Amino acid sequence: MYLIYLQFAVVAAAHAHSLYGKSWSSLGRLLDPLTQDACIFYQDHALFDDYKGVVLDTSEGRRIAEVLGNKKAVILRNHGFLTAGPTVDAAAWWYITFERSAQAQLLAEAAGKPIPIDQEIATLTHSQVGTQTGGWYSFQPLYDRIVQEEPDLLE
Repeated sequence: MYLIYLQFAVVAAAHAHSLYGKSWSSLGRLLDPLTQDACIFYQDHALFDDYKGVVLDTSEGRRIAEVLGNKKAVILRNHGFLTAGPTVDAAAWWYITFERSAQAQLLAEAAGKPIPIDQEIATLTHSQVGTQTGGWYSFQPLYDRIVQEEPDLLE
């Protein structure tokens, strides 16, 4: 699978069956811009709402890629999340942040009626924190910690 991510090829994707990703995906809707971190995905994620069960065919990947397009994340309805990026670091950080943003929205909606960030501010915030460099950079402290705690990782 070869996708164009903005001006760069997608070189990494992250996907897992995480608790909040699975929970959020069952709602069949996009995340709202409720927090600064959620703005990383403002108008930059999609919904794949054509779940057909366990994936046993590569055509599913092509269909997901078409829905993802040039966005950094896709919600796989009734399944979970997938993020894609120009580096492993960006794809991993975006996955972690997407999961945490879903958790925050689920908690906020359980407590009441959250107030979304204004569209103009969400767009500005996305341009400041939703960049591919930002995704790579934000992962670096976690990468350093992983390498420190697991020094044989790179052997």
